Amino acid sequence: MKIVSLAVSKKKGTRKTRVEHTTLVEDHGLDGDAHSGKWHRQVSFLASESIARMQDRGLDVGFGDFAENIATEGIDWLKVPIGTRLRLGTTAVVEITQIGKECHNKCAIYYLAGDCIMPVEGVFAKVLTGGDIHTGDVIQFVDPNQEE
Repeated sequence: MKIVSLAVSKKKGTRKTRVEHTTLVEDHGLDGDAHSGKWHRQVSFLASESIARMQDRGLDVGFGDFAENIATEGIDWLKVPIGTRLRLGTTAVVEITQIGKECHNKCAIYYLAGDCIMPVEGVFAKVLTGGDIHTGDVIQFVDPNQEE
């Protein structure tokens, strides 16, 4: 399980710009991202396999186009329960807070891609422990009974 893409945006509802590394800020989210703040959806995840499936359907989309912060490889996010903790890289720890979301309006991503998978396949988390993360970093499940 690993990070294959990191992306941030200055405005909500828009596609995100890829970066090679960023910082997760405790109880805030990704440094410089519009979705950061004191709430339960500080960071968004999407499986790269989901993005590939949309590409196979003929959509011209790539990493960041669904406004995901972190695209991953090797994790079936729909099978990861709320409350699960994951270590990203060497120090950052997040806790899954929500699977899917309700979209009230069709955003720029919907019009760009013709569809959006975040409402069903997107996963959201809050940052428990901050730290620097990079494309290629390993993701590990964390036992909540063990100290960080």
